Parts: sequence; structure tokens; C-alpha cells
Amino acid sequence: MEGSSEAPYDIENPRTPLLTSMSQTQELLAPMSRTQENDSTPLSDPCCIYRVPKTLRRVNEKAYTPQAVSIGPLHHGKKGLKEMEGHKKRYLQYFLERTGVSKEDYKTKIRGKEAELRSCYAQTIELSSDEFVRIILVDAAFIIEFLLRFLDQIEKDSNDRIFHKPWLINYVVPDMLLLENQLPFFILEDLFATAEVPASVPSVLDLFYEFCKESTNFYTGKGNWERPRFKVEHFVDLVRTLHLPTPEENFKNRGSVETLAVPSMTKLRQAGVRFKARSSKNLFDICFKDGILEIPNLMIEDDSEIVLRNLIAFEQCHCDCNYFSDYSLLMDSFVNTPNDVELLVKNGIVEHLLGDHSEVSTLINSLGKGVGVDRRRFYYATLVKDLNEYYKKPWNKWKADLKQKYFNSPWATISVIAATLIIILTFIQTVCSFSQCSLS
Repeated sequence: MEGSSEAPYDIENPRTPLLTSMSQTQELLAPMSRTQENDSTPLSDPCCIYRVPKTLRRVNEKAYTPQAVSIGPLHHGKKGLKEMEGHKKRYLQYFLERTGVSKEDYKTKIRGKEAELRSCYAQTIELSSDEFVRIILVDAAFIIEFLLRFLDQIEKDSNDRIFHKPWLINYVVPDMLLLENQLPFFILEDLFATAEVPASVPSVLDLFYEFCKESTNFYTGKGNWERPRFKVEHFVDLVRTLHLPTPEENFKNRGSVETLAVPSMTKLRQAGVRFKARSSKNLFDICFKDGILEIPNLMIEDDSEIVLRNLIAFEQCHCDCNYFSDYSLLMDSFVNTPNDVELLVKNGIVEHLLGDHSEVSTLINSLGKGVGVDRRRFYYATLVKDLNEYYKKPWNKWKADLKQKYFNSPWATISVIAATLIIILTFIQTVCSFSQCSLS
């Protein structure tokens, strides 16, 4: 793809041109040994929290690394994150006071599920039982207390530096959405069941939902809330699940593709394709019909890259159907230059708060780097085929070129019509004159 200097991987056919090196494939496939059979039903292996593959991490290290707070054992104790430990312990104390349960009782409860908790991490956790249990307790209590305060369910302490001066909230929220910074959801459910919370908060899952709605700017809705066998592994998994298309849409769109290459927005416009912001709230619901390409609105803010990258990383490590991964590759094809972004913005498809269109172009181009793709089950297979067929037809290009040159404004259209009438009248006059001469 023109916008990426590093090609995606074809994970089903390691001999295709998409492959850049065998070592890169091994880096990607190592954490992918644990996958799902489908979108919502996990394998018997409970592993769901992974180290981000090096092929993705080296593109943007910061997007996968906590900047303010560590959650879980993978980044615990790292330089720059120790300051938050005092705040976490304070939240633990609030939690213990409200529940009336002793710290030792909670430790005993967590220790009873230690093996299951450890198995949720792809990487072996080299910590003693006491240290591991302590980290889980402190971080689980912190998450519950943080969510209750974030959603104004309990009163905030005036001395709480996370929510008061100097604000840390803008650094904590993105860290909560990092793949390597997750706790298994089931342990939060267990601890939340003992917490004294307002009646307006029926479950920790509802807290998860409201937090995801507030913290992800491309959030769609609660459409998948009642899906059969709905299960949440952690924050990242919930954000992804809430965006999944229906099984009918998945079946209709997914298929095999010979090429992932799609003309850019500028080239499609030159071929006569028109663009429109699709009313659908599902991010993946991109449609092409009768020469019109409809794409749902995407809001891009400072933290959008972090959320998207960690969703893609989670899919690459854990999921069989890679919706965000396929979406990133398609958008990478559409956008090669700031001019392509300008077309997206002009047609109400993309809104952004970044410096300029060039930054958006660079961001979209980089999302697809190092991403594995299954050509046999690409979500936009039908769309790619239809766009390429439309683009290859010469008549569409000629028609678009004629329209852009001679009918690009009302005055230009009037001029062309007037010129055409003059030619027709001149032709009629000539024929009449010729006929008159012949009769003479």
C-alpha cells in the first residue's frame, strides 16, 4: 500500500508477497497461538492479556506503554509509574473501609484463584505468590474506586490528585485502555460483589460500559449488549465487542481477496466515485453502491491512536476475526496523502483535532504497519472487489473527467449548454443553407 513503508502480513499464506521476513512472521505468530474460535466464544485456554508483538510495538512504542499508572503485573514497578502507587494504595484503603472486608480476607479470596489469574497472561509472571496477589488486590480495588469516581457514583476526595489539581486523569484514562495494562474481568466482578455501591450501578460491567462510552470517541452504542454468551475479558475486549458487526453482516461481507490494494480517495474521485458519511453508527459498515462510497464517521483525537492500536494488537494476538485490523488496512489504502484526508473531512467522514491533515494521513498510514491479514477471510472482500472493478472501467473515468472539467460549477454548466446550443443552431443553419442552394 502506498501509504505504508512496511507491508502487512498474510498470516494464512506465508509465501505471498505480503510477507516481509520470516523473523517478522515468527514475532507475530508467537502470541497468536491462543486464538478464539469465533468473536465471542473463547477457547478453553483463558489467556487474554498479551505482550504486544514486536512487529507492532516498534511502529509506536509509546502507544502500548503506560505513562502514568501500571495495572497488573506486566509493567509493575517500572520507572515513571511508581508515583501512582501511593494513590492506588489510598484507593485500596477507601475500598476496604466501604466494604468492611479485611485485606487478608481479600488476599485469601484472590489466592484461591491465583492459578486462573496467572493463566490469563500469555507471559509467565515471575513473581512470588504473595507479591502477585498483592498487585492484583491493589489494582483491582483501584480500578473499581476509579470507575466509581470517574462516573460520579461516589464523592471525590478534595485531596485526590487524580481528579483535582494537578490533574492526572488525562494520563490515567489512556493507560486503562492498553492491552498490556489489563486485569481479568472476572476478578473485578468478584471484588465488586462485596462493594457497597449506589443502586444506580447494578454491576461492574455497567461501569465498564459507561467508562468505554466516555473514553473512546468512536464508540458506537450498546448494540451488542444482549448478544448470546456475551463475555468480557477486560476493557480492550469490551470496546471491541461493542463494535462488532452482526453475524449477518459478517457473513455478507467477509470473503477471499486476491489483492488488498484499493485506489486512494483522490483516485476514486477521479474515477467518478462520490463520497458520503454513512448514517450507520457501526464503524465497520462501509458501503459502495451506484458509484457512492459511504463511510461511517470517525472522530480522531489525541488518544484515538492509542485505542485503535491496542484494539488491533488484541485482535492480532487473540481473535479469529480481525475487524479493526482489516479496517486499518482498508483506511490505509484510502489515505496516501493529506489530499485524501481533505476529501474525507470535506465529506463529513472524518473529524479530527490534530494539527493538520498531514498528521491524520501519517497516523492512518502507520496503523496498518506490521498488521497480519487473512486474505481468505478479509472483512471488506466484497467492497475491495467492487471498488476495483468500478475504477478499472474507462467510461467512469471519462465521465468523471468530463464532469470535473466542464460541469464543475453552475456557470461552467451554463457555458457548456450555451456552446452546445450554438453548435446545434449553426449546424441547422448550415443544413438549411445547403438545402436552399440545392433547390436553387
